[in-house]
Amino acid sequence: MYREKLLVVANQTVDSDELYDTLHARAEHGPLAVTLLVPQDQQTGLGQRVNAALDRLHAGGVEAEAMLGDVDPACAVIEVWDPRRWDEILVSTLPNSTSRWLQIDLPHRIQRAIDAPVSHIEAHPAGAASRN
Repeated sequence: MYREKLLVVANQTVDSDELYDTLHARAEHGPLAVTLLVPQDQQTGLGQRVNAALDRLHAGGVEAEAMLGDVDPACAVIEVWDPRRWDEILVSTLPNSTSRWLQIDLPHRIQRAIDAPVSHIEAHPAGAASRN
């Protein structure tokens, strides 16, 4: 049976409800393997957020792994992209008004650089609703 393979680029939204819901919904339509690519930066608690995201995906029946990448998210994708390993890239960003990645048009930059299907979702950091 065919298994969809996604490379998910996320940082502050790696453990967000929106990203989890999107991935879980895809997994309900058939087998899904996810690789979380997290650009390295100085974000406090990044390791805990990545582990929490992996634990949640595994508990939801989604095959998932994670890797750290270049601090520049476009470079991170270009460095690891292998069309034999992944079918699509999913970029998870903060909402438009606060997303630095959207300000630099990251989804389109990635698509132009590697000529692969690129999807985008907007998400909020985990726990953002409780902080507002």
